[in-house]
Amino acid sequence: MNALTLVIAAACILILAYRFYGAFLVTKVLVVDENRVTPAHRLEDGQNYVPTNKWVVFGHHFAAIAGAGPLVGPVLAAQFGYLPGLVWILVGSVLGGAVHDMIILFASVRYNGRSLSEIAKEEIGKVSGLTTGISILFILVLAMAGLAVVIVGAMKNNPWGSFIITSTIPIALLVGAYMYKIRPGKIGEASALGVALVFVAIWVGQAVVSTSIGAWFDWSEQQMWIILPVYGLVAAILPVWLLLAPRDYISSYLKIGTILMLAIGIIYVHPQIVMPSVTDFARTANGPIVKGPIWPFVSITIACGAISGFHALISSGTTPKIINSEKDIQLVGFGGMLMEAFVAVMALIAATVLQPGDYFAINAAPKVFATLGMHTVDLQNLSNMVGMDLAGRTGGAVTLAVGMAHVFSQMLGTHLMKYWYQFGIMFEALFILTTIDAGTRVGRYILQDFLGRYVYKPFGNIHWWPGVIITSAVISGAWGYMLWGGNVASIWPIFGVSNQLLATIVLAIGTTTILRNSKKMVYAWTTLVPLVYMVFTVFYAGIWSMMNQYLPAKDYIKAALIVIMLLLAAVIIIDSVRKWVEIVNDRNAGRSTATVSLPLSGK
Repeated sequence: MNALTLVIAAACILILAYRFYGAFLVTKVLVVDENRVTPAHRLEDGQNYVPTNKWVVFGHHFAAIAGAGPLVGPVLAAQFGYLPGLVWILVGSVLGGAVHDMIILFASVRYNGRSLSEIAKEEIGKVSGLTTGISILFILVLAMAGLAVVIVGAMKNNPWGSFIITSTIPIALLVGAYMYKIRPGKIGEASALGVALVFVAIWVGQAVVSTSIGAWFDWSEQQMWIILPVYGLVAAILPVWLLLAPRDYISSYLKIGTILMLAIGIIYVHPQIVMPSVTDFARTANGPIVKGPIWPFVSITIACGAISGFHALISSGTTPKIINSEKDIQLVGFGGMLMEAFVAVMALIAATVLQPGDYFAINAAPKVFATLGMHTVDLQNLSNMVGMDLAGRTGGAVTLAVGMAHVFSQMLGTHLMKYWYQFGIMFEALFILTTIDAGTRVGRYILQDFLGRYVYKPFGNIHWWPGVIITSAVISGAWGYMLWGGNVASIWPIFGVSNQLLATIVLAIGTTTILRNSKKMVYAWTTLVPLVYMVFTVFYAGIWSMMNQYLPAKDYIKAALIVIMLLLAAVIIIDSVRKWVEIVNDRNAGRSTATVSLPLSGK
C-alpha cells in the first residue's frame, strides 16, 4: 500500500464530508442564522468578547484542540494494523468528533459563550450541571497525566531533546515580553524571532550538551515525574500573556508547518505502508503496546484523532466568545475537527511506514518485545542516524519522530536525520506542554470556582493569590501523583476512557439541544447515533480496564477513578433520557421547549 494513496483518499473523504454533511448540519439541524448577533458583538468588551476574522478564529481553535492526542494516539493504535485506525479516524471524526465539536460550539454561542457545565445545567438540569463540572475536573487531571507520560517516554536520557524543550521556555517568555511590552503590536517580528530561536536551539543543542552542561539535561524518568508537575504549577500561576499565549502562538506555526512538510514529503518520497492492514494483535486482548481487544480500544487509544471530549472545553471556552458570525461555526467547529483528523492520518502513516519489527521494538518494553518472536530490520541503522538507542522508548512520540525524520531525510538528505528526529521530538513535546500548562490553568479556574461557591468565597476570585497558588498546586499535584511510577500502558487507557466519557456527556447535551430547538426532532439522530456508540465503547473499555488491568495489578486508585467517572456519566445520561422524554411529550403536545433563543439584534 502506497502512503500517497491514503493521503489522497483521506483528504477527499474529509473534504466531501465538510461540503455535504457539515452543510446539512448547519442548515437543517442547527439552522444557524448569519443575521443573529453573536456574543462577540453583543457583549464586546475588547478583552474576552471580540469579533474576530473567521480564519483567525479557525487558527486559534485548531491550535487549541490539536494537542498530542492526534499525534500519539494513532501511533499507538498502529499495533492493530493501519486499517482499523484509518477507518475509525475517518468515520469517527465525521460522524462523531466534528458533530460533537460543532454542536457544543453552537450551543455556547447561543448561550453567550457560557461554559459546558452551565449549558448542561440549562439544557438538562442542576444535577447534570454539577455532575458535568465534577466530571470535567476529574478528566482534566487524567488528561494531564496521560499527556505527560508521553513526554517522559520521549525525553528520558535525551539531553539534546531536553535542552531544546527547556530552551522553548525562555524563548516563549521573550516572545511574550516582546509582543506585549517591548514592541506591542509587532506580532510579525515576535513570530519571526520565536521561530528562529527555536531552530537555533535545535542546531546548537548537540554541541551544548556534549559539554559538561549536558549533565544538567540528562533526566531520568524519576526526575521528569517531578519536573513536569512543577512546570505545570509555575505555568498555571504566571500571567497568561507571559508564557501560555506566546508558547501557543509559536506552536501553531510549527504544527501547521510541520504537517504540511510531512504531506509534501509523503508526496515526494512515496513511502510504502509496510505494517499489515490488520495485525495478529487485533485478534487478542494482550497486545504488547495497548492492552485490550481491538474494539473498543482502537477508539479509546486514538481518542482526540477522531472524537475528544477535551475539545468541548475549547468549544465552550474562548472560541464562542470571538465568533464573528454564526455562519463561521461550520468552518471553525466542523472544519477544525476534520483538520485534526487529517493530522491523525498523517501520524498513522508516519508510524506504519516503519518496518513492523522496528515499530514494536521502539514501542514495546524490551522484555515484552523479546517474547514476540519478531526481528528488527532498520532499527540499528535508525538508532545510529539519530544518535541514540531507540529500542524500548515507549509512548508513541519517539515512533512518530522517527517516522517523520525518515520521510524528511529521504527528501532532504540522511545526514540531517538526527536534527529532524530532535525536531520531531520538540514538535510533539512543545504541543504536549502547551496542553499541559493550559489544562492545568483551566483546572485551576474550575477548582477555584467550585471552592468559591461551596467552601470559601475568596477562592472564587481568580486574582486572590492564596487561592491561585493553592488550587494550582492541587491540580498539578493531582496529575503529578497519577504520573508517578506510571507508564503509557497504565495511564493512556484511563486517559482515553476519561476523554471519551466527556465526549459522551457532550453528545448527550447536544442531543437535548437538538430535541429542544431543531425544527424536526428526528434530526437528533445526528448526535444520538455517535452517543450510543460512545456509551457502549466507553463503558465496556472502562469496565474491561478495571477488571483486567488495574485490579489485577492492585492499582486501586485508577480502578476507583474509573468507577467514579462511569457513575458520573451514568447520572448525566439517565438525567438526559428523563429530559428527552419530557421534551418529546411537550413537543407532541404542542408546547414550546426552545431554550436558546436570543435577540436577533442589539447588545
